[in-house]
Amino acid sequence: MELRKLQRVVIDALEDIKAQDIAVFDTTHLTGVFDRVIIASASSNRQTRALANNVREKTKENGGEVFSTEGEDTGEWVLVDLGDVVVHLMQPAIREYYNLEEIWGGKPVRVKLNPHSLSKPMPGVDYFPQQAEAYSSQYN
Repeated sequence: MELRKLQRVVIDALEDIKAQDIAVFDTTHLTGVFDRVIIASASSNRQTRALANNVREKTKENGGEVFSTEGEDTGEWVLVDLGDVVVHLMQPAIREYYNLEEIWGGKPVRVKLNPHSLSKPMPGVDYFPQQAEAYSSQYN
């Protein structure tokens, strides 16, 4: 699958399951193993697993290949290897601790994202929008 199409498929799959703080980085200048790193946050183990599953399904539906998935047993950090694209799905504390943006973030790729994909997840809120609205009205 062409790189831009695969990148869009992954982003759309992440947005379908309400991933937060999606970032895409061009890694061609750093490694010849893959061309893009996509990092997204999830508010729970359940959501990281759902995101990984949706990325795999949508990639296969669109003719792409899934090489491997790691980390689903704990769900704190799930990696999906799609060959040219590597997807990291992380809970916010894990993402902050490992700071992959520092390693891979030299060349961010501009992509169109839904507004909810840009914000940080709210603590204690799973990925269902109605929960986020309830949280927001209760604490804001």
